This record gives sequence, structure tokens and C-alpha cells, in this order.
Amino acid sequence: MFVENEYVELKSELTKEIKKEIVAFANTKGGTIYIGVNDDGTIKGLKNINKDIEALSGMIREGIKSDLSLYTKIETNKFEGKEIIVLKIMNAPNKPYYLADKGIISNGVFFRYGNVSAPASDAMIKKLIKENHDSFESEVSSNQDLHFDYVKNVFENKGIIFNKDKYKILNLLNEDNYYTNLALLLSDECPFSIKCAIFEGNNKITFKDRKEFNGSLIKQVEETLEYLNLVNRIRGKIIKYKRVDVYDYPKYAIRESVLNAVINQNYNYSGDILISVFDNRIEVISLGGLMSGITFDDIFAGVSQTRNKNLANVFYRLKYVESYGTGIGRMLDIYSEFNMKPEFSISDNSFKVILPNVNYNEEISESYINKVTQKDQIIDYLKKYGKIKRDTIDNMFNVSSARSKAILCEMQKDQIIEKNGTGKNIYYVLK
Repeated sequence: MFVENEYVELKSELTKEIKKEIVAFANTKGGTIYIGVNDDGTIKGLKNINKDIEALSGMIREGIKSDLSLYTKIETNKFEGKEIIVLKIMNAPNKPYYLADKGIISNGVFFRYGNVSAPASDAMIKKLIKENHDSFESEVSSNQDLHFDYVKNVFENKGIIFNKDKYKILNLLNEDNYYTNLALLLSDECPFSIKCAIFEGNNKITFKDRKEFNGSLIKQVEETLEYLNLVNRIRGKIIKYKRVDVYDYPKYAIRESVLNAVINQNYNYSGDILISVFDNRIEVISLGGLMSGITFDDIFAGVSQTRNKNLANVFYRLKYVESYGTGIGRMLDIYSEFNMKPEFSISDNSFKVILPNVNYNEEISESYINKVTQKDQIIDYLKKYGKIKRDTIDNMFNVSSARSKAILCEMQKDQIIEKNGTGKNIYYVLK
């Protein structure tokens, strides 16, 4: 029933030697290891399968580099009344995989040759490193049952045909007609997400709201931008008798920060993009630092080195991004109008963008904020209905008539509105 071959290895029991077989399968084409099965295919079974599963998980997590956890699956099965472990190893990216206690040397890196796992030569290791220098998006997806309902609708709404031929053009399919990880990212089954959280004040002590966006990355971007737009308040300012609306955060800066995070996220990691909204700032954190050969100064000079080029091309075709390498420069230009600038915090494994709230002032009083907000609402009401009475304002803000009169007097003084009528028939209109 069980026979060893290029894709199958049989082990009568769990030993540390199994790490060599796991590395070999990961470095080659993937495979399955049956633990509790003798070399001749007869079932031996395992006496303490739970203990063996725990030990096996530890070997994969700690005994092999890079992290193979996402590309292995441990299952149990029962044959002839005896329990065995079925370990499935995918053809994983980030090759070469190696034994943590040996390193990337011949006796630490293994390949699968027929039904044997053998050490790799130095030449083979170098070749493997070169061949697998491609990005995550070019690798074959571990999930081949993908659907593109959302992204297809987006393409067609923009007048772009989205069919099997387009899959090849966009690199969703490789030469062997397997879905790539780019297809996975754009599919309805995308396993990554964007997590947004709104906090009270300027720290992470108290949550006000949180959302997680799933599905195709295109869907996630659209829903995230819509959500952030809802919390991006407008503050009204009167400049030379004109009301000017100023958003807390320039819309372009938010859009560019989210798109930059999605396009340059290192999807070899299992983490998600995190967006935190505070009273005085928005933080956008993505995994993956700067690309090799790119410095901190380069990105401010407009040097473009995209981690996921094919993903960037899809967003470019759909006109989510206008051009390459100009985003950060434009963000700096926009913020310079407010004598502010966004901050960038970059480490080996993460990229953080901090957008300051241009309307935030620690010295501003809450009563002033409320007053401006009430004026904005009165102006919006007048634009919609043409006129307003004082008692309408009483009910609108649940305030006293004296407070309503004070607001109206200020708006008259600023020449925003004018009063018409007499007695009980007094009403106000935009000037």
C-alpha cells in the first residue's frame, strides 16, 4: 500500500533524522512522509501519537531554517487500527532550506534524488540560491483552487477583459499553467489581510473600533481606503470670509501609504498589514524592510525598487497608482504645505509610515472643536435645505436657545450667513 519514491518517504518511528527528509522535500518538489510505517510498507503504528506530533512540530519550527511552518501540514490517519502521522511538505519558496544546527553547507542542505535524500554539493547550493531569488509572487501557489470573482468585476468595470489569456499576461499563471502566488494574492481566497484599529487618544490603551479586511488585495485596498475616509474628519476654517475644508490627513497621503504597504509587503511572512489611527497620527506598518541595495536616502530621491513587481503592475493597469517612484516625494510635498512631514521608520523586517494629523493641536480646546463642527453642520444643512431657523439648531445640537443664538451671531459676524424675516419668522440663509 505504501511505497517509497521521489515524493514519498516511510518512517517506522519519529527520530531527529526526519529533519533531513523534510529539508530534502522542501528543497526539491515537495512530498509526503508517513511516520509509523515500515520500509516494506507494513503498518507499525505509533504508541504516543500526540507526543510525537508535538515533537515533530518543534523540529520543523526550531530545527529547520528558513521557517517551514506555512509549507508543512501534519495530519493523523488510522490504518489496520493503528495510528500514523502524515506529514505533507510543499515545494516551498525561500530555498535553500537547511538544518539549523548545520547551516547552509553540504551536510546541512539536502535534496531528493529518487527515493533517497542526499547532501547537496556546494555548486548545487549556489544554483538553488540563484534559481530561487525570484519574489514570492512568482512562486507556484500552494492553493490551486482559486476564484477571481471580485477582481474580474473590477477589471470589467474599467473596460478591461479578464480571462485565461489575461492570466498569463498578468503572470497569474506560470508556463506550466499553475497559479502563482500573485494569483493567490488577487484571488477571493487570499490568506493575508489588512487590520485597522482606531484608538482613543494618542496611545494603544483604549480601542474605539477595529476592522479586518479580507479577500482579494484589490478588495482590501478599496475597503480600507473607504474605512479610513470615514474617520478622516474635515475641519472647517474661515479664510478671507470663505469656508475652507481641511482633512485631518491628505487623502493622497493615506492612499499612497496603504498602496505602498500592500505592493511592497513581504508575503513570505505570515503577518498582516497593520493600520493604527490615533488622535494625532495614522501609522501604517508592513512587513519587509528595504530591498537589497536600496538605502534610506534612495527612496526619498525617487528610486523605485518594488518588491512585488507583478502586483504593482496590476495596480498600475487598474490606475490605483499613477507612476513608480514618485509617491513618497509627493507625500512630502503635500505635507510641506502644512509645515509638517510624514515620518518613516525602517528596520530589516518592517516599514512604518507615520502620517501626522494636520488639524491636530494639543492646545486646542474641545469646545472650539465642537463649535467648528456645529458651524460645518449648519452650512451643510443650508446647502441642502436653503434656510434654517434657530429652533432647528436647538434640536439639531440639543443646546439652549442662548447657545444657538451665539453660534448664529458668530456666523453672521464672519459673514457666512445672513438673517431674514422678523419675529417668529426669522430664518437664516448662506450669504
